Amino acid sequence: MEIKASDVKALREKTGAGMMECKKALQECNGDAKEAEKYLKEKGLAAVEKRASRATSEGIIVVKTADSKAVMAELTCETDFVAKNADFIAVGDKIVETALAKGYTDVQKELSDMVLDLATRVRENMGLRRLTAVQAGSDEYIAHYVHSDKKTGVIVMLKSDKTDVFADKVFQEFAYDCCLHAAAFTPLYVKKEDVDAAYIDEQLEVFRGQVAELQKPDNVKEGIVKGKLNKHLAEICFLEQAFVKDDKLSVTAKMKEVGKQLGANISLSKLVLWQLGQ
Repeated sequence: MEIKASDVKALREKTGAGMMECKKALQECNGDAKEAEKYLKEKGLAAVEKRASRATSEGIIVVKTADSKAVMAELTCETDFVAKNADFIAVGDKIVETALAKGYTDVQKELSDMVLDLATRVRENMGLRRLTAVQAGSDEYIAHYVHSDKKTGVIVMLKSDKTDVFADKVFQEFAYDCCLHAAAFTPLYVKKEDVDAAYIDEQLEVFRGQVAELQKPDNVKEGIVKGKLNKHLAEICFLEQAFVKDDKLSVTAKMKEVGKQLGANISLSKLVLWQLGQ
């Protein structure tokens, strides 16, 4: 039967499939648009299944905040070309918006299906790798940041005994800078107390090996080892790191300085740092 160009165009706009694919689908389904759409989707799913074992090392991280809530999601795909595609980015935005609206705190089928729907049209292996949600209390403030390449996302939640500071530009800038700091220095831990004891023991063993040949008393060597450990912890713990906008102060010291300036006690409630694929 003859297939109208307008029907092919309409099916292409609805499914995202190529013109020739749409024309073939309509021919196979005797011009029935709904059946042709189903035909293309099934064909797309089959293609996705064939690609299921292919690595998805590219993708994006998306963050959205609203009404004292924040949602962050990581979408993966095979190629950088798709990661930068407007449709792929739009699906990421839709996922976090839906999660915010419906109160989802982790990956749900409804959200995964949004990615699957695009995958059937693009014919590339992709998925919703993870999703998390953060809810601020009445005395907490949420800031977020996504790097320009969309491969690093940060959520920072600060707490204050005086909530009026949340409207102050100084406070807001500091909260945002905390996000920038985390993205730039990618701390492994929030504070020293969070570091695994086994990890500390391992580092101590390394540092002791480094000073073993020094011609110094054992107590001096041990002092050097402890100094090396403290320096290392200051490099991997967020609150101990030199602040990105003022490297003479640690993040903790800068937080106290900002709090003193605003006449409030400020502390860190939560830090969420995601890097694509990690």
